[in-house]
Amino acid sequence: MDTAAAGRPLIVVVMGVSGSGKTLVGAALARALDADFAEGDSYHPPANIERMASGQPLRDEDRWGWLDAIASDIAMADREGARLVVTCSALKRVYRDRLRLASEHIRFVYLDVAKDVAATRVARRKGHFMPASLIDSQFAALEEPAPDEGVLKVDATRDLASLIASLSATLQKGSLASPA
Repeated sequence: MDTAAAGRPLIVVVMGVSGSGKTLVGAALARALDADFAEGDSYHPPANIERMASGQPLRDEDRWGWLDAIASDIAMADREGARLVVTCSALKRVYRDRLRLASEHIRFVYLDVAKDVAATRVARRKGHFMPASLIDSQFAALEEPAPDEGVLKVDATRDLASLIASLSATLQKGSLASPA
């Protein structure tokens, strides 16, 4: 069943550690789904950005306001019946659960990537506040989604075009199965 045809919102959170490709995949997926795109990093308050830029990982208490700001836009998209793709590391189940409170229509896509790949990608970025030195803390905080969460887990090193085609088809059908 096509989500749009059913009159329900389509809300997707593209999640994973820094360097997993959330922005690249999220923006491409939003285009494929004809959805609005929101970059999760833009929701961080200046204190969070300063903390990460100085090489300090965020703590739970640093993330609550950030998650609530993202959840607010998710709730608005839900109320409006809109299509929204948003990026958010959503590293812990409690973070994902907090976002789930904003919409019963939320779907998570987990970009699974090896630590060395993520570190290489982050080290190559220019002008981003997140240093590669924080990759270890990202993986230390990561709680991979459990089967009961219904999260679509995908290989973050897949070819972008085939990944987006597969995700788009899966999400528009409302399927819980991970794309091939």
